[in-house]
Amino acid sequence: MKKHNGVLTRLLALTLFLPIVAGLPALGWGQEAPAVSVDPAQLSAIGTVDARYQSYNVEMVEVTGGRFWRPYDSVAEDAEAAPASTDGTPTGLDPSLYEYRPPVDLSDPRLRTLARALGPAYVRVSGTWSNRTYVPAENEESSASPPEGYGGVLTPEQWKGVIDFADAVDGEIVTSFAIGTGVRDAEGDWTSVQAERLLNLTRAHGGTIYAAEFFNEPNLAMMGGAPQGYAAEDYGRDFQRFHDYVRKAAPEMQVAGPGSVMETTGDWMPSGSQLPFLLTPELLEASGDTDLDAFSYHHYGAVSQRCAGALQTSPEEALSEQWLRRTDETLAFYKPLRDQYAPGAPIWLTETAEAACGGNPWANTFLDSFRYLDQLGRLATQDVAVVMHNTLVASDYSLIHEDTLTPKPSYWGALLWERLMGTTVLDSGVKVQEGLHLYAHCMADAPGGVALLVLNNSRTEHSMVSLPIGGARYTLSADDVQAAEISLNGQTLHVGADDTLPELMPVPFSSGDVTFAPTTITFLTVPGANNASCR
Repeated sequence: MKKHNGVLTRLLALTLFLPIVAGLPALGWGQEAPAVSVDPAQLSAIGTVDARYQSYNVEMVEVTGGRFWRPYDSVAEDAEAAPASTDGTPTGLDPSLYEYRPPVDLSDPRLRTLARALGPAYVRVSGTWSNRTYVPAENEESSASPPEGYGGVLTPEQWKGVIDFADAVDGEIVTSFAIGTGVRDAEGDWTSVQAERLLNLTRAHGGTIYAAEFFNEPNLAMMGGAPQGYAAEDYGRDFQRFHDYVRKAAPEMQVAGPGSVMETTGDWMPSGSQLPFLLTPELLEASGDTDLDAFSYHHYGAVSQRCAGALQTSPEEALSEQWLRRTDETLAFYKPLRDQYAPGAPIWLTETAEAACGGNPWANTFLDSFRYLDQLGRLATQDVAVVMHNTLVASDYSLIHEDTLTPKPSYWGALLWERLMGTTVLDSGVKVQEGLHLYAHCMADAPGGVALLVLNNSRTEHSMVSLPIGGARYTLSADDVQAAEISLNGQTLHVGADDTLPELMPVPFSSGDVTFAPTTITFLTVPGANNASCR
């Protein structure tokens, strides 16, 4: 339970320092600008999100070790450091895009501290590599070399590490199962042998799988390891087998799906790839009368520089309305499919990040925090119940640097969201416009209170909101929008030497006009709003 005792006392004390903070040029408060009026007391509720709305991925390849996206600054790979038997490169993609990485240490105290601060959350352990991950039989001697038809091995110790991590950080596990050639019978049909092993292994270690997709990104089935010529009718037959099996073997586990990706972004495939692209409506139609507990999909607005596909983006576009609304366009494609094939099921975005193929270099900087938080804000208003960011701690699009375990700018934004934004979504009454994206929720753990998220994505113009009541302000800024280090109300954010998180101290704001400098992100909390929807 989060505590807000003493916040008002601290705000009164901070009033003495407000003139100093208000003078910070990075925040630009007090500059005149046309004001948009918002009355927090009058904002109406338009929906709710899951208590674990803001969640994240720890890819299966991070757990097992294997070839993941090669860092941009990587030198030639040391062949002796990478076991050849754990290649696991997705079908049809250039192996040079990848580099072997050892398993992430999920027991690391600093990593657990950082992840726990984002809880409660869903911890999704899946990804393309999970489609061909081998789970040894009970009492089978583990080997780094997977059997034919698989790309990697998940040891009992590694999966226990996932269970222990989830327990330590207030996480619920979401996963998927193997579907490659190794798990199929002589006729090429999917069998439940690997799913059964993972379920049994989970129970043996006292864990639970909260939810599972059948497999990762079925519309790119062959890239993920499905047999040659795999088509929608094959998926439908396989999914029915999977569905019937898990409903009996694991009735407590939620079934999510289909988890498709990149269907609204046109020509995006990396250069040289000729893999077929299956259509989600056909996959769902072929699945027949099978129910879903959650309708899942993935969203990437572009592919990264690594993959050299046609669909690229740039840091110059990263604050544009065209870029930020791409998540709306993807949802607009999948939401009618939810309505048709899984009416009433919650919508889960189970994988999303700055760009596919590991993210661009600027995903490590403050620049991507705008996309991250704007996506959370706008999807919450459109019936999306869960957003799982890819990843927590691997590659450029992660929230935490994998080598140093240093929080990236988006991590700090995620932490503020978790602490301030409650599960009831309010209608802010403000239309999204350049320089002013404003989202409203009931305030976390403050009955009647309201929290506002205000993003000024303009690079030059200030924006202003007029409020009839004061509260507390948390403004994130950076000297350069592509900086890897950011400040909260002018104070640089960093983890302490003993791995403690800093106290995220607000400054007070008074009723009247509140100004937001260019390229800043601000949370405003109004505990005294007395909003009826938030009591």
